[in-house]
This record gives sequence, C-alpha cells and structure tokens, in this order.
Amino acid sequence: MSRLGIKTLKDLLWHLPTRYENYSETIPISDIALDQKVNVQGEVVKITTKKLFPRLRQGFGGQARGMFITNAIVRDMSGAVKVVWFNQPFIENQLAEGTFVSLAGKVKTGKNGTYLSSPTYEKVRPTTDYRLPTTSLKHTKGLIPVYPETEGVTSKYLRFLIKPMLLNIRLNDPTPETILKKYNFPSLIDAVKNIHFPHSEDSAKIAKERLAFDDLMLFQIKALLERRKMNQLRSVPIPFNKELVKNFITGLPFELTKDQKVAAWEILKDLQKKYPMNRLMEGDVGSGKTVVALTAAYQTAKAEYQTVFMVPTEVLANQHFKTITSLVNDSSVKIGLLTASTSKINNENISKKIFKERLSSGEIDIIIGTHAILQKDVSLNRLALLVIDEQHRFGINQRAALVRGNNADLTQKDAEAARTSASGPHGSAYVPHLLSMTATPIPRTLALTIYGDLDISIIREKPKNRQKIITKIIGQNRRRSAYQFIREEVKKGKQVFVVCPRIEATQNNIEQTQNVAEKIPRSSAYVRRQSALALWQDVKAVEEEYKKLSQEVFPDLKVAMLHGKMPVRKGRGLASGGKISKEEIMERFRNGETDILVSTSVIEVGVDIPNATIMAVESAERFGLAQLHQFRGRVGRSEHQSYCLLFLSSGDKSVSQRLKALVACDDGFELAEKDMAIRGPGEFMGIKQSGMPDLAMASLANVELIKKARLEARLLLKEDPSLKKYPLLLGRLNDFQRFTHFE
Repeated sequence: MSRLGIKTLKDLLWHLPTRYENYSETIPISDIALDQKVNVQGEVVKITTKKLFPRLRQGFGGQARGMFITNAIVRDMSGAVKVVWFNQPFIENQLAEGTFVSLAGKVKTGKNGTYLSSPTYEKVRPTTDYRLPTTSLKHTKGLIPVYPETEGVTSKYLRFLIKPMLLNIRLNDPTPETILKKYNFPSLIDAVKNIHFPHSEDSAKIAKERLAFDDLMLFQIKALLERRKMNQLRSVPIPFNKELVKNFITGLPFELTKDQKVAAWEILKDLQKKYPMNRLMEGDVGSGKTVVALTAAYQTAKAEYQTVFMVPTEVLANQHFKTITSLVNDSSVKIGLLTASTSKINNENISKKIFKERLSSGEIDIIIGTHAILQKDVSLNRLALLVIDEQHRFGINQRAALVRGNNADLTQKDAEAARTSASGPHGSAYVPHLLSMTATPIPRTLALTIYGDLDISIIREKPKNRQKIITKIIGQNRRRSAYQFIREEVKKGKQVFVVCPRIEATQNNIEQTQNVAEKIPRSSAYVRRQSALALWQDVKAVEEEYKKLSQEVFPDLKVAMLHGKMPVRKGRGLASGGKISKEEIMERFRNGETDILVSTSVIEVGVDIPNATIMAVESAERFGLAQLHQFRGRVGRSEHQSYCLLFLSSGDKSVSQRLKALVACDDGFELAEKDMAIRGPGEFMGIKQSGMPDLAMASLANVELIKKARLEARLLLKEDPSLKKYPLLLGRLNDFQRFTHFE
C-alpha cells in the first residue's frame, strides 16, 4: 500500500478512481455480443479446472511451468454462456456448482465459441429473475471504480476496503457553505461517496468537479498569498530611461517585433516599482526572448546595478554570452561568464578567484552563468535583476537563493528587514526583480494555475525574414530518400542536427550505472541511481546512432556526437584526459567544421546555429509534441529554408496521425494545447511528482472551473486576508503548501 502513498485511512479515502467500468445494466445472457463489456447474473451449472503443460523446447532444461484454466457454464432464464479464468484455480472451490453469481467482464470468441474472459465475480442470492437490483454488489454491478494499482493491491481489494468506510463516514468540510450553494456543489461527504461509488455518470462528474474545485481554489489562494508576500518585499526601482532604451533598440542589427516591444515595455515598467517584479516571459522557439531580457539588463547596468542570466547548461551559457556581448556595443558595460569550466569578462579569460573578486566589488554588470553562480563564495552586492532561462530546470531552493540576492538561507529577520528597509542593495536587505523565461509555450489554464503568482508576457511573433520550417514524417520506406536529401543539403554547405531518444535499459545496463551514480554529489541513492541510468541511456543512444551514421550512412561526411558524459572544458584546448569537450564540439559545429551533429535532447533549449537547416529526430513518436516543436525550433534561424524530418521507428498509423498536428501547425501555443490534451497536464509539464492532487491536475483543462476557483480565492482573501474566519480551510491550505511544489 505504501507504494501507492497509502499510509493512513485518510490516504485510502483520498485514493480516488482514475476511471469507471460501466456495468449499470444487467442483461440476459442471450443478448451478449462479441467485445462487449457486460454484467450477467445466473447459476453456475458446471465448473472444472485443468492444468496445461507447454511442450519443452529443445535446448531448455528445467521444469515447464503449467497454466491453470478454469472453465464454467453459467445459465440464466434466457440461456447459458461459457466462462474462462486463467491461473485462478481457487475459483472452482469458491463458485461450486449451484452457486448464483454476478459476473462483469468482456465477451470474447475462440475455437469453442463465445465466452466471458476472466470476469470479476460476486456471489448473489438465488434468483430466477436477472432484472432484480442487487445494491450490495461492489465489483460487478453499477459504475465500478478502477483505481491506481500496484503489485498485490488490486482495484477489487481497494473496493473491498473503501466501500465499508463510506457507510458511517464523518468529514469536516473546509469549503465555505456559501460557495457550495453558489455553484450547487454537493457536500464533501456526498462528493467522496459519489466519486468512489457513483449512482450515475453525472453524479461521478459532479463529485469530481467539487473535489477538484477545492484543490484548485487552494492553489489560487496559495498563488495570491505568494504575490502578496512578494509585494510586501522591497526591491531596487530602476527608472525607465526612455532615451537610453530607444538608442539601444535602434542600435540592434534587427528590428524588434510588436510582441517583443510589448514584452519589453511590460518588463521595464515593472522594474520601476519598489517591490520585486515577478514575471514570466513565454516565447515560442526563435521568438527572441533573450534580446528583450537584455534590453532590461542594459538599462539596469546603466543604472549601476547588476543582472544575472541563469541558464541550465554550459552550452546555452556560452551561447548567451556570445549573443549578449555581440549586441551590447558599450564598452562601459562589463559582461561576465561563469560556469563550472569557464570564467571570463567580455573576451578575456581570467581566473575564477579574480572573477569572483570583481563580481563582489560590482565591476561586472551583466553575468551569464550556470549553477556555478550558486556557490557560497559567489557574492553579488548590486544584484537588481535576475533572469532565469527555462525556470522549470532549476529547483525551488536554487531559484530562491538568487531571488533573495544572496546564497544564504533567508531568516525571518532577513525577510522583515527586506520589507521595512528604505535603502537599496548597498548594505541592506532587498529582493532583486525576477524575470523567468521559457521557450515551452504553456496552455492558458496551466499558466493560470501553476504560475498564478506571476505576471505573464507572451511573444508569439517570429522575427521577420524567417521562413516556415517544412516538417515531414519519414516512415521506414522513405528513410533512404531522406538520407539522400540530407546529403544534398550538406553539399550545399548546410548543417544537420540528429536527435536521439533515450533507449530502453536492461537490468545489466542498470547495474553498469552504479559506479557513475556514486560520482553524483549531494543526491539520495535513488536519485543517483536514476540520474546515472538516464545518463547511460542517453549516451548509449547517441553512440549507436553516431556509429551508424558515420560508418554506414555518411562515411564521407564529418559527423560528430554530443552527450552528457563528455567532459566540460578545462581552460583552453582539450578537456582533461585529452578528450574533446562539449564546448569544443559545439564550437566546431558552430564554425562549420562539422556537417552532422548527433545529440541527445541537450540541443532542445536555446542552441542557435543559423547555418543548420535540417533537424532530424529519430523515433519521433517517443517525444511529446511540445518537445518536438522545441527541437524544430533549433533550425530556421536564418533566411535559409529549413526542414524538420520526423523519423518513425513504429509503423503505427495512430502515431502518424498524432505527428500530423506538428506538420500542419507551427504555433507552439496551439501545439501545447494539443500536447496537453494528448498526454495530460502532468506529463506535459513534468509535474506528476509535484504533489499536486490528481483530480486538480486532470482539471487543468477545465477553464471554467479554474475561473470559479480563482474568483472565490480572491473574494475569500478580500473578505478575510488571514482566513481566520475559516480555520478548516486555513488548516487545509497549510497541509496543501507542504505537499505541493513545482520544480
């Protein structure tokens, strides 16, 4: 039970069904049809069990395992049906001949005709009328709940435990009665009873909405309280310098789109406030989010404060550094790069010790870095703006460390000082402005719920002179012609990305990861094991694809590979041990020295190679639509026509149908909605382990329910900001905040 998170009776009660089998109608046996799921009731007139032994195959020793097959004949007034159970010999004793039984299962056909295959069964009182209601049945009659299961814990066992609990249940309802009446929601007790054992599909739907509403409202309250806390903190107001910003934008080598200008305006207005900005900038791939953030960073630098760009990978950090240094034509603005392997100011490599000294003294205005910025000896005494690229790739504690303006834990005293301090960052507590950026378009309902405490800017337009990327689905029969097309593009001087999905791992592979796992610091044994396994799977996939392409398909072309096991750069030249580093691989590809780069999904975020015109994705059906759209966005970064080739490893037509959405649509926001509908919010956002209740997660597509929850959260806090009038709701909120988080 603990595997299902069930440790208490409350956990059991809140272990909710994922779906229902509908056996509301009991039908005469004579009316059953093939592939139909039915409930029939009748008398067991014959039952036998046989053990079948498979033939021993030559070359295999040992005793052959047998299979028990239980055959029964069940009859009602209209006729009889054969029933078959596999490997359940005990049923013969439980359903002796003459027993009346209720059966629920699927009708199949075989050599000996039609039969019920392994149905669920319950004994019933003797009757000759199959139409009589049997209200005491919990497994074979009505809407039967199907629960999340684990080995040894079936839905049948869970129903056996839960149904008696519902007879004398007493629950305190945290949702105010006025809200229940306003939306005609059932009481908490009725909702719980109806979600486990509903009388009808409508009652199950209403019960789900009621319980989902409770959790969604708590999320909205939590978000509003977080926003209130943020607004009580003090930050450094950066005055809007219209002339400065205008000159900077005019000096850019390209014209900003309308969406970019609007986003920049929203951010610059937020920076003027005395409390911290808390804004999320969503931009489709290639929409130009970085230059918008840079506009704010430049104004911040000219106001004599610091900005940090925090990115998830060294590859992306180096790219941001190159982009930003090329766009800032102002020698008075010092730009630094800090990663695990590199530290430089503008184009000068310096030691990390000197870099940190200059950083602490305030000499560096704009800092681009990875997790290396989070080290305890890194001090930022003039940090006023924090830009986090792909914020979901950083943990909450990591983000909070920089948002606080330092790497120490924020005590209650610090928080109070931040709320009351009237001075700026020089010698007093404050909180920097926060701008989060993501290239993963987020469906509106998700953004309203998960990022309810953030203001949101959206960039949908692509920069001018960008051609639409031509996307093709490549089945096995078209692979050879696709390879020929790739060769022709390379001959024209263009370059190609090839992305590999993670391969399946065997037990032997898992054991091989143990040595790697031990080298991952500050992780639990489980996390080390999983991280090492994922690393092994990525590396193996890339190595196999690289070998195939470089030796068999394109032996005459320059093929390179990039994966997570490669070393990072150590100073200049080759990385330690004479092995080439990730940074050098990317530099060679960026400089045109490599024709084809075979990579893991590390190239998903941010990598910008204007000369790359083909993105080839192997086993494309194993990726979600949003992620495939991210891959596609790595090409089409110049005026050249670009292509995305989706290679299939499966011949499943339904897969091709799903990917056709990607072929037809190049709007990331529209694709995100479709992807969430296909995979569900939890898979789409990677929040299945967030602690967010399943019902609330499933309801993230219900815009109207979210609107109701948002409205009631606002009204409650307006009426009673501390929720003292609603102690049950406050207690539930405190529990909710402990168990929900988004990484």
